[in-house]
Amino acid sequence: MAHRGKKYLEAASKIEADRSYSASEAVDLAKQSSFARFDETVELHLRMGVDPRQADQQVRGTALLPYGLGKQVRVLVFAQGDGARMASEAGADYVGSDDLIQRIEGGWIDFDVAIATPDMMGRIGRLGRIIGRKGLMPNPKSGTVVPPADIPKAISEARMGRVEFKLDRTALIHLPLGKVSFENQKLMSNLSTLMDAIVKAKPSGVKGQFIKSAYLTTTMGPGIKLDLSSTMALQPE
Repeated sequence: MAHRGKKYLEAASKIEADRSYSASEAVDLAKQSSFARFDETVELHLRMGVDPRQADQQVRGTALLPYGLGKQVRVLVFAQGDGARMASEAGADYVGSDDLIQRIEGGWIDFDVAIATPDMMGRIGRLGRIIGRKGLMPNPKSGTVVPPADIPKAISEARMGRVEFKLDRTALIHLPLGKVSFENQKLMSNLSTLMDAIVKAKPSGVKGQFIKSAYLTTTMGPGIKLDLSSTMALQPE
């Protein structure tokens, strides 16, 4: 068992291990149990009742958080011609094609979201082994492969707080909700938006319980078990 520090144990003492909390109670507890010197991220962790090995049970989608994630999002756009011009005018942090591909192959990955036009996908495919592992590979399903005309909207949504959720190989989903410094209402609104999107993304091939457990935590803090039925029933404002 990992050794826990005094501050962590003090934070954990505020949480009843055998109790399931309502979302509002959990948000409040997460803020109370935050002890790091930096503005911790509030996180949602879900254990899904699906088989990640089955193609018809994949859970994937995006959600646009109404209050964002509380951090500056660095946007990279793979484009050329009119697409590159529109990306630059829309305020993308990095715009390019072969030059960016070579830079990334050299080990540079200082960006948070990558967007690409369809004509660039053949070129950037070889970057999958580098940025794909970090969830940065542009994908049509996540709204990050778009025609040039839609680049400004994609950049705007990325900066506002578009979050992609995806089932991992252990049937878990891990997602950020915002920062501890956010007001409770903003964290609740972000959580409601995320849960609604995930529930609606339930694949038709899934039988039985879709979500088995849900926990709220902070970057350094203890997990807080959420009451599943009320949390799954949350609706966006």
